Amino acid sequence: MHAWKQIQKTVDYIEKHISEEISIDSLAKQASLSQFYYQRLFSRLVKKPVHEYVKLRRLARASEELINNEKRILDIALDYGFCSHETFTRTFKNTFGITPEQYRRNPVRLNNFVKPQLLLKYTLVDENVPLIADDIVLEISRRKISTCQYFVGITVEEPIDKMPGSGETGIDSLSKVWDDFHENKINIKELKTGGDEIGVAYPGTKEDYYRYFAGAEATSDNQTKDFTSWELHEGEYIVCAFEAENFEKLITDTVYKAHKYLFETWLPNHKYITKPFAVERYASHEHDTTEMEIWVMPVNVE
Repeated sequence: MHAWKQIQKTVDYIEKHISEEISIDSLAKQASLSQFYYQRLFSRLVKKPVHEYVKLRRLARASEELINNEKRILDIALDYGFCSHETFTRTFKNTFGITPEQYRRNPVRLNNFVKPQLLLKYTLVDENVPLIADDIVLEISRRKISTCQYFVGITVEEPIDKMPGSGETGIDSLSKVWDDFHENKINIKELKTGGDEIGVAYPGTKEDYYRYFAGAEATSDNQTKDFTSWELHEGEYIVCAFEAENFEKLITDTVYKAHKYLFETWLPNHKYITKPFAVERYASHEHDTTEMEIWVMPVNVE
């Protein structure tokens, strides 16, 4: 069995037993490795030490309970392996910058550490062949557009190390960009009825920053006061299409796995270099959406 399969087996076990006591010894035995080699291999493949990973996944699961029910915070803390309300509160705040009480009163989207699906790093599929990996279905194809497509929205500039899906935790600031856009898009007369919405990550204007555009399809490239624009130029694109069970999972879990697969596995193995932007494209960035696409433009299309 491949080494990554042994580690994935223990990752799956952790998720199923997240509220129980989990020892490195028992995980190492499941992986048929010594504790030393198990911890070394886990950190290499998951990018976090075992204990840190377990803590982050417990916080992720606990945050779901904080927002979805009225269970006492102490009970949630105990359910996910924290010995007291104080320990849970301190750990939560150190990780996300807010307390569980603040989060419950004013829910915001968090950058949680996503459970990895290691198969996506070691499996290559051809174009137009769906890849099914546990909780994700994705397919990569090519798409041509013959005329430029215009989008109008809002642009922000953020530190790269705070980018959602980077592995760092905290508050997902990009969710506020989308909220701001949806609150104000009624003022954009140029928006196309039923047009797609896109989020675009591209280089920032200063070192260690990136820019993010959130907007919707427009009828022209006319400049709109208080808003910015993005153009999807004509040409051939590589498109990674994927779907999830619901909108929340789509934008907080599945999209990060799809990004990693496309940029860390599929494109490098096919020796593609792409232009410095990635477009996340939705029929709508609304809560009934369960499908989206990532568009990139290769430099060396054959």
